[in-house]
Amino acid sequence: MSTVKEEKGTISIHTENIFPIIKKFLYSDHEIFLRELVSNAVDATMKLKRLSSLGEVTEELGDLTIDISINKEAKTLTIEDRGIGMTAEEIKKYINQIAFSGATEFVEKFKDAKDANEIIGKFGLGFYSSFMVAEKVEIETLSYQEGAAPAKWINDGSTEFEITSVDKKERGTKIILHINSESEEFLEEARINNILEKYCRFLPVPIRFGQKDERMEDGKDEEGNPKYKEVKVDNIINDTNPIWTVPPSELKDEDYKNFYRKLYPFSEEPLFWIHLNVDYPFNLTGVLYFPKIKNDIDVNRNKIQLYSRQVFITDEVKDIVPEFLMLLHGVIDSPDIPLNVSRSYLQSDSNVKKINNYITKKVAEKLSEIFKNERSEFEKKWNDISVFVKYGMLSEDKFYDRAKDFALLTNVDDKKFTFEEYKTAVEPEQTDKDKKIVFLYSTDAAKQNTYIETAKSKGYDVLKLDGVIDSHFINMLEQKLENVTLKRVDSDTVDKLIDKGTEKESKLSDEQKESLKSVVEKAIGNENYNVKVEPMDESEMPLVVTLPEFMRRMKDMAKTGGGMNFYGAMPDQFEVSVNANHAMAEKILNAGDENKQVGLAKQVFDLALLSQNMLEGESLTKFIQRSVDYLAK
Repeated sequence: MSTVKEEKGTISIHTENIFPIIKKFLYSDHEIFLRELVSNAVDATMKLKRLSSLGEVTEELGDLTIDISINKEAKTLTIEDRGIGMTAEEIKKYINQIAFSGATEFVEKFKDAKDANEIIGKFGLGFYSSFMVAEKVEIETLSYQEGAAPAKWINDGSTEFEITSVDKKERGTKIILHINSESEEFLEEARINNILEKYCRFLPVPIRFGQKDERMEDGKDEEGNPKYKEVKVDNIINDTNPIWTVPPSELKDEDYKNFYRKLYPFSEEPLFWIHLNVDYPFNLTGVLYFPKIKNDIDVNRNKIQLYSRQVFITDEVKDIVPEFLMLLHGVIDSPDIPLNVSRSYLQSDSNVKKINNYITKKVAEKLSEIFKNERSEFEKKWNDISVFVKYGMLSEDKFYDRAKDFALLTNVDDKKFTFEEYKTAVEPEQTDKDKKIVFLYSTDAAKQNTYIETAKSKGYDVLKLDGVIDSHFINMLEQKLENVTLKRVDSDTVDKLIDKGTEKESKLSDEQKESLKSVVEKAIGNENYNVKVEPMDESEMPLVVTLPEFMRRMKDMAKTGGGMNFYGAMPDQFEVSVNANHAMAEKILNAGDENKQVGLAKQVFDLALLSQNMLEGESLTKFIQRSVDYLAK
């Protein structure tokens, strides 16, 4: 075997690449160094396998497992592969000339061969991340090339390097990091294990980090029960064939569920999933799951993991995945997603936009397919996915256009309709004098039950819109649905909510109405309540307190961060509608002296507040006492 000529020299730094290689600023998180070095080891192994498949390597490949080891006494961390290896000349070319990528040259050479792009490294800078944690780095390597001499490269973080001979008989590369005093956390097994599990758990080449204890069956006891013993086994970090690399035709539902449990061990089972698999006009694989979404949207975000050729990159995928799809969980893997030198941040370009649009389209198609083929199942899952669908329709017009045919409206009786179905169902009864179809809705069916029942007695239907983003969804429906307006069921008297244009006769004269208005105003004693006496059905409440639809909607949006803080800070301005045709109106007027009139009006007013859940504290206590007194008479 030939030997390497000893030499010393200076690392060549291309001036245009000076900035990216400043080791303190190359990566935002120091733990990334291990991902980069293991990725390089995987690159070297995948290159070897590729060359073998092309017939350029004839020897047996043998065990290709990558080994990670720690020596606490020597303060070293070692990454060793059995891949393609390097010659001394290649070290000078690929290591000393920073930013000249061996992976780039290799891919160019074999660009017409299938799977040449499986090489992860692109920038030639990943290796230098090792100097963030190491005061000295050694490379011991032997190329696969016949007659190659093993070589050793030594560098202390400066531009000075040394190449010497080394006694290495196995093909591949060993990188030895002499960990500096500030980075001794990376000599702890638990720390290294966590990093490997975070970034390398799905790499395509086995990664071994020492050994671990495992419980194995060891025969039977006298009663025939199994006995167990603890044995040492290799600690293989990764699953080399994760679910997204397997054709969907070879997978069962249980495979998808098991993978979800692996990703999110403490989560409920997903509702359903989409297996992404596209190779034109970009490469993308992955599995996206629809979780059961809780009302707290933020808790469900950032659960999609981004990989590049099975290397974990980040779980912040907002540039690739549309905002509303951040509520999904799962994995996306694409070599076509551009990354900066640290692979830590996504850069916007045309491919990212195409992928973004593709994922939106696939999600809409999946939902539409379930709705058309299994509507009853879709309706059962609607409560869990409605936030996600509504959020998408609010966020993107394209998604709205796809979703409007399967998005559902639910009424207070829990019956579900598409937008068009509901519009058709209520149009005959709920069209007002201006030919507008009025959708009545409730935000809290229990608290608004009185108003709901009054509406139902008129033959009207009431929707249930009580979700976390429904205040915004209501506005969107009015903008999108032609000739439709929405009104909260307790925002006015029912005859005004759906004004048919018919006038009711009043049992009170104008003078009596003015007198009754004056009494009610004294009973209320608050200028934020605007009192009107008007004729209504005798069956309706004697007095109704409402917050006008516009004001109520602005305040609801302010609560959910809709940019309506001005309205949120304004004092409530209520409308008080006194029913001139209710028997209580005459009873108040005929109560005797003014004190009795005001007392009775106060009782009726508090009853209206109670129906709106607006009576509390001292006012509620006084109302209860007055009620007891009236009953005792």
